[in-house]
Amino acid sequence: MPRGIIIRGIMGFYYVKTENGVYECKPRGLFRKDSITPLPGDIVSISIIDEKKKTGSIDEILPRTNQLTRPSVANVNQIAIVFSIKSPLPDFLLVDKILVTARQKGIDAVILINKIDLDEAGEYKKIKYSYEKTGYKVIPLSCLKGTGFEKLEEVLKDRITVFAGQSGVGKSTILNKIMDSYIMETGDVSKKNERGRHTTRHAELVELKTGGLIVDTPGFSSFEISDVSFEELKDYYPEFIAYANQCKFNGCFHVSEPGCAVKDALESEEIDKGRYIRYVELYNVLRDKHRRRYS
Repeated sequence: MPRGIIIRGIMGFYYVKTENGVYECKPRGLFRKDSITPLPGDIVSISIIDEKKKTGSIDEILPRTNQLTRPSVANVNQIAIVFSIKSPLPDFLLVDKILVTARQKGIDAVILINKIDLDEAGEYKKIKYSYEKTGYKVIPLSCLKGTGFEKLEEVLKDRITVFAGQSGVGKSTILNKIMDSYIMETGDVSKKNERGRHTTRHAELVELKTGGLIVDTPGFSSFEISDVSFEELKDYYPEFIAYANQCKFNGCFHVSEPGCAVKDALESEEIDKGRYIRYVELYNVLRDKHRRRYS
């Protein structure tokens, strides 16, 4: 039975890329019976119905290493988080939420700071340094000047990468430039509200010349952390790890406890203040959600 990867799904049909080409497939009824929906990124076994017409059926979905719900995609091993330095302004809370989700699911993350050509004061350099201190790879980009794209192509090589970020930050424009052709529509940023019009119609994995696969995600202005409790949130902040064992109390949440080594590191500027403030905000949101659920 041939195996391949689902590169897109439209109206109940799934397009599976194999060594012998792409086949249009329908999933077997047993998946519907078991409430299993095939996803782009799934590795599947297929039966060929018509070789000439390249049609077949999906017989088996191999176990997933991970699954994202927004966008609906499986087996991603890298998230490229895009934000623009201006137009729209960065939403760092959104960036940190996505980083937490990526770390919780065991997915590598790279941060893309777009539109640096609009940053006359060079503010992006401070942001780059603050995230690099936590161990994340950060690539400044300018689609207008072509800055940073050689580095970006290197990190995309041989990976399955999903692009994420708020609307209007230039994800589709970045992807168009990477692919060297307009594979999807791009929307202008509304000058009135600085929100990008969502123009990506469906998730689709596209093969790069380097052998990697990329999938675009719809732009969004909000993102909720799922499957993470307030107790474990601290574990997904890599900059806390070096100090966690130095806290006075075991299981310190690094919020209001005395003798907290993380807060000491914050005072000495070894930990970024903005990241920490957003951590406390997320911690309080998750804790309040827990209390409402069990009250």
